[in-house]
Amino acid sequence: MADITTWFELGGAAAGAGGLRYAKYRAPRVYWSAVGLPVTWGRFTWTYPSTMDVCGLTVQPSGFRAFMTRNVARREVRPVPPKVRRVRPTSTGLRVTLRLPAGLEPADIAASAERLRHAFGVHSVTVMETKPGHVELRMTGYDVLTRVKMPRKAIPRDLIVPVALREDGTVFERDYRKVPHALTLGANQSGKSMYQRNLIKGLAKLPVGLVGIDCKRGVEQSRYAPRLSALATDRDSAGQLIDALVTEMEDRFDQLALYGVSDLWELPEELRPVPLVVLIDEVAELFLVMSKKDEPARDHTVMQLVRLGQMARAVGIYLEACGQRFGSDLGKGATALRAQLTGRVVHRVNDKQTAEMGLGDIAPDAVVSVTGIRADRPGVAVAGDASGYWSRIRTPEITPDQAAAVCREFAHLTPELPFLVPFRPTARTVPKLAASLTAP
Repeated sequence: MADITTWFELGGAAAGAGGLRYAKYRAPRVYWSAVGLPVTWGRFTWTYPSTMDVCGLTVQPSGFRAFMTRNVARREVRPVPPKVRRVRPTSTGLRVTLRLPAGLEPADIAASAERLRHAFGVHSVTVMETKPGHVELRMTGYDVLTRVKMPRKAIPRDLIVPVALREDGTVFERDYRKVPHALTLGANQSGKSMYQRNLIKGLAKLPVGLVGIDCKRGVEQSRYAPRLSALATDRDSAGQLIDALVTEMEDRFDQLALYGVSDLWELPEELRPVPLVVLIDEVAELFLVMSKKDEPARDHTVMQLVRLGQMARAVGIYLEACGQRFGSDLGKGATALRAQLTGRVVHRVNDKQTAEMGLGDIAPDAVVSVTGIRADRPGVAVAGDASGYWSRIRTPEITPDQAAAVCREFAHLTPELPFLVPFRPTARTVPKLAASLTAP
């Protein structure tokens, strides 16, 4: 009987170990909450002082503190680490708020992030400055970018669209009020189109006008026609549409001047024009020409785009440009336009120069991270802005049909704008593919 009990105990232990191993890979959130969090919290608590000392993140105490330690506590005066103000667990990791002592700055902690990651046994450590003298260590217990699952509270609101998940477990949001214009780069099969679908899916639920420019005959954006106020499918119609947008921009500036305000959002809601988001699928197509006679029209279109990039933010017109490459090699005006596109999202690229085009002028240290994106992880990208802050992100998987279904569901939000009537897309019937006459 004892032998049977022993076998049952061994079997139960083996099943428990197998269940934990299964949960670690199939249900990482459950495994982290049950096993990873207690282990990591304990390791952090017991090894924090020695880890910070070994990593060179300690400073000599103040004169008063040294005096009290030496004469009252009768202990040896040792360097002190940053003071732990708060430890907060999350579903993906651990958040630790530190108060920096005099002599340390956030850059010192950030430079040791990789060493802290190994010391505390977590997947990643990101350092964020929360306020002067305070930083937050965002520890991630597992790779949250393996299977992206957006939090339920991540819903579009105002002009903020949750698009992806950062590697520290927070949501990457596209905020058009803070970052009005953006550039998205990526090679074929890198996930660039997936990013655009998630963006359109979120924008479709907001009271904004969507303007599409897809010079590939509309193969990408025509399926979103029910939610688009305008769609240009070739270079000529794109040039005319951009001219119409510039004219609208000037009219809106006249309206702001009439009411003595400098920004669209200072107008009363009943007088405020609807915000517009211009989605350019392949921006390079607006720059490339086949013959010299097309260059004047190209230069005019590009300069109009540059004008939109420079001034349209104040009147609620925002640019969202996508492409495989974008730099001075495209021709006149490319660099001037790129300088206006504050937000940058760069997926896997085919060469380092493309990564430098997207991030080299705002976050040079992020270029190395872009070149390390693997081909078997589509949707992974590096997002940055003019502040110099950047992070790895990944968009959740969504099919074109899912994005198109959302556009049909919220088609009633499409604003009727008279100046865009000539460019309003019409729903078209997609012919079914003929069945193969040959046996498989």
